[in-house]
Amino acid sequence: MTFIHELPNWTGFAWDDRVISPLLASVRYQQGKLLGKMEALGLSLQNEAQLETLTLDIVKSNEIEGENLERQQVRSSVARRLGLPTAGLPTPSHHIDNVVAIMLDATREYLKPLTKQRLFGWHASLFPGSYSGLNQIAVGKWRKDTKGPMQVVSGSMGKERIHFQAIDAERLPGEMDKFLTWFNKDPKLDPMLKSGLAHLWFVTIHPFEDGNGRIARAIGDLQLCRADETDKRFYSLSTQIQKERGDYYKILELTQRGNTEITLWLEWYLNCINRSLAATDKILSAVNNKTAFWKKFSNVQFNDRQRHMLNKLLDGFHGKLTSTKWAKITKCSHDTALRDIKALLAAEVIMQDDSGGRSTSYSIRQLKLVR
Repeated sequence: MTFIHELPNWTGFAWDDRVISPLLASVRYQQGKLLGKMEALGLSLQNEAQLETLTLDIVKSNEIEGENLERQQVRSSVARRLGLPTAGLPTPSHHIDNVVAIMLDATREYLKPLTKQRLFGWHASLFPGSYSGLNQIAVGKWRKDTKGPMQVVSGSMGKERIHFQAIDAERLPGEMDKFLTWFNKDPKLDPMLKSGLAHLWFVTIHPFEDGNGRIARAIGDLQLCRADETDKRFYSLSTQIQKERGDYYKILELTQRGNTEITLWLEWYLNCINRSLAATDKILSAVNNKTAFWKKFSNVQFNDRQRHMLNKLLDGFHGKLTSTKWAKITKCSHDTALRDIKALLAAEVIMQDDSGGRSTSYSIRQLKLVR
């Protein structure tokens, strides 16, 4: 079995312009439409849209790797770093602050060169305790392969299937130097296309023991900022990749087993960007809903617990909200939760759902203000 990094001159990637050029034109058109639409919005709505997009991007990029971050903590960390209000939002954990710092460094500092030291800093932020789960890993340095070649394997013992085997560790310094030189200096490629190529190239090298996918997506977002010529993020590619996670892994595996002709990968990547641009309408609708909601109830005095729970409802609360869940999430007593809920019922901010008794649950009244 041959992987592309085992081929001579494996970074001499090629693609069919007859397939890629129309797709690139379509992406550029959608990109221009979106940025024009955002320019027409006021600064407050732009900030809220950026806050929502960055929160989604961070949460979904980690979900792809099986790590679920608490969304409101991510939102709180992003808001604080953007200088936006954080009232009612929980204090983020140190780990979430570190993960957010990576994305903000990639997007807000998109004009800075991508360097080995910068990548090491991102990696150390992902794994500050030098552990990935229960496994101790080398942090802030290229992997060493002390336990054999890095492989992605499935199947039971004796029936293993190798999906991917990374470049040998001794090749990493030279391969990463070549990648970083290309990323920082090669001006020939359309920057949108370069995002897709950088993602594939970095994942193929797989320079770290863990976190390669998340860092590859951060590099892709950095390059998309260069393509958009702005540090403001209004569409989330990671959210779309998470929706299409099965296809994402299939096309990556197929490309790794092929040759250096990567038309299929770039076709999928550009189509994914197109779909993420189209999905931004949903983000804008949610932003408009939240803005209209808080404006409607601007005269109501909310405490931090109420504001926190209302934000969770506006973001799409999973399951039914009960007084027991309220108490658990806000870390208050059941009596305090009931007082919070009754005050919101009296102000007609929320309503009691049809089912009563022990299963009494509550919904926000004005969840769908804008369509």
